[in-house]
Amino acid sequence: MKKDLLFRPGKEERAQMHTLEAIMASLIMVAIIVYTVQATSLTPLTSSTANAHIEAQLQTMGQDMLNALSYSPYGRDSALKTDILNWDGEQYVWNGTIYKTVRTPTHELQQSSLARTLEAVAVKRGIAHNVYFGWVNEEGVSVSRRYIYNGDPSNNAVVISKRVQLSNADVGNATEFMKSTGIPDADNSTEFYNVVNVKMMLWRM
Repeated sequence: MKKDLLFRPGKEERAQMHTLEAIMASLIMVAIIVYTVQATSLTPLTSSTANAHIEAQLQTMGQDMLNALSYSPYGRDSALKTDILNWDGEQYVWNGTIYKTVRTPTHELQQSSLARTLEAVAVKRGIAHNVYFGWVNEEGVSVSRRYIYNGDPSNNAVVISKRVQLSNADVGNATEFMKSTGIPDADNSTEFYNVVNVKMMLWRM
């Protein structure tokens, strides 16, 4: 009699319904997990990851260049300081062969360690670049002028900077230096002349 009660049609149908509900619930949970993973995962092939990787490479490359040019052997100026002191105040652009001025195409940038480094490292890799010299003028306002300019940077451009301190002894004739570069003597009462901020921007073409 008890055996017959266990296998009545009603109980068998209820057992099947519970099994079906469990299966459906499991399928829904699996579907939710798969959808969540697909929506939030980033693979190495996504554009954002690739851009971040390129930007990190450019940042390291630019920092290495400025660090190397900032090195000053004992008793000698760094290559970066020498470039600032030799600057004639002109803006230069890369024309595919040399760095030349905008106003006089035949006037090329010579004796510039920064230009030679950019040509060897950035130009050969198809990396666009701008370089600015910035300082504080006599009114205490920050001023920036182009040293090397190759157009407006992209949204993925990186910026690296290095400060270079100048003294009166470095500049020599302060009047002529001020006239050619626009960089003034920030303190006439001391040997301190000014601090120039060299800002480099790098981006992929």
